[in-house]
Amino acid sequence: MTLLTGFEPVIDKNCRVLILGSMPGAASLQKHQYYAHPRNAFWPIMDDLFGIKKDKGYNEHCALLSASGVGVWDVLKQCKRPGSLDSSIRAGSEQVNDFEKLFAGHTAIRAVFFNGGTAERLYKRNVLSSDNIHYHGLHYHRLPSTSPAYASMSYQEKARQWRSMLDYLAI
Repeated sequence: MTLLTGFEPVIDKNCRVLILGSMPGAASLQKHQYYAHPRNAFWPIMDDLFGIKKDKGYNEHCALLSASGVGVWDVLKQCKRPGSLDSSIRAGSEQVNDFEKLFAGHTAIRAVFFNGGTAERLYKRNVLSSDNIHYHGLHYHRLPSTSPAYASMSYQEKARQWRSMLDYLAI
C-alpha cells in the first residue's frame, strides 16, 4: 500500500480561523486540490458563507478564503489508506503535520474548526497529547463533515452549523 502525502496549508499571515480535515481524499490527491470531490460540500459552503462566486477557479477560491482570515490544512501529513474513507486509514501509518511550526508562524489564529470527527480525534490524540506543544487560548470546534460519505445530514444543516465559524472571524 502506498504512503499518501497531503498538501501544504492554504494560509496567510492574517489567518484567524484554521479549518482542519483529516487527509485529502483520492479525488483531491489526484487534482492536488483540497476538497476536490464534486459532491463534497466544503467549497459550496465556503462560497455561501463568504459570498464567493461559484464560477471562480480553485486558486481564486483559496485566495478569497485566505483573504477572509480562513486557513485550510489537514491533521495528517502522511498515512496509508486504500480509497478515500477516513475509516480506512491504517492505524500506525499516520504522520501528523507540524502544528508547532504553523502556530508559531501564524499567531493570529484564534480558533480551529475540525471538518468532521476523524480530524478532531486525530488532532486530539496526536497533537494535543504532545508534551512539548501548548496551544492555550485556542478555541476548538467540531463541525459536520462536508464529505459526501456523511450523507445523514442535509446540506442546509451542514451550512447552518458551519456558519458558527463566522463568529471567530469577527474577533
